[in-house]
Amino acid sequence: MNLRDLVYGLYARRVEGRLDHAQVPKHIGVILDGNRRWAKASGGTPEQGHKAGADKIQELLGWCAETDVEVVTLWMLSTDNLNRPEEQLVPLLGIIENAVRALAADGRWRVHHVGTLDLLPARTQSVLKEAEQATHDNTGILVNVAVGYGGRQEIADAVRSLLLEHAEKGTSFEELAEILDVEHISEHLYTRGQPDPDLVIRTSGEQRLSGFMLWQSAHSEYYFCEVHWPAFRKVDFLRALRDYAARHRRYGT
Repeated sequence: MNLRDLVYGLYARRVEGRLDHAQVPKHIGVILDGNRRWAKASGGTPEQGHKAGADKIQELLGWCAETDVEVVTLWMLSTDNLNRPEEQLVPLLGIIENAVRALAADGRWRVHHVGTLDLLPARTQSVLKEAEQATHDNTGILVNVAVGYGGRQEIADAVRSLLLEHAEKGTSFEELAEILDVEHISEHLYTRGQPDPDLVIRTSGEQRLSGFMLWQSAHSEYYFCEVHWPAFRKVDFLRALRDYAARHRRYGT
């Protein structure tokens, strides 16, 4: 361990010691950004960057478990990412599949897919379904893996599901228009039954949501971190929690 690592370790313990666990967010959304830029800066390939980013996930979940976080949503692949050239997309999907298998094999987490399965290759669909089934009875952190996910697509899918549900009941459009409220749509989101994210973290310095959990993040706090995702450290995570705890959430009031 070099001097810099020692200093960061001491600082992380100091921040953690002052952290009020009663103020910790229960649901954290994370936009895992910067894998390719990290790889480029390190002289590596994009594939190596994505692999390093996937390896970081278990560390993050360990930190979340230590601080009593209950739900974590990881944006691993957007619907826009599906438009990448095949020579980029195929290796990326393989890395994501291995990461999801590792989450399921860990034995601590409950894995839940959020996204549109039909947009994904059959093999990726199978991995996601198997991970969800295998971890259904686990009692640890609920880990939403957002693969093939887009916020606008989620809302469109929710509305479509809502319309089909009421069509089966024989509800007319006029009757549905009379009763429709935000809760009806919330009940058809990929994250239905879950609390909305209290905190959304985005790495790599970009300060935008890019469509991440558009509906659910209406009252979320945001934390934008300069470091690329593979270089994200425990001290960065603790700083995000400390920043969140210092804010006064008003929920629009």
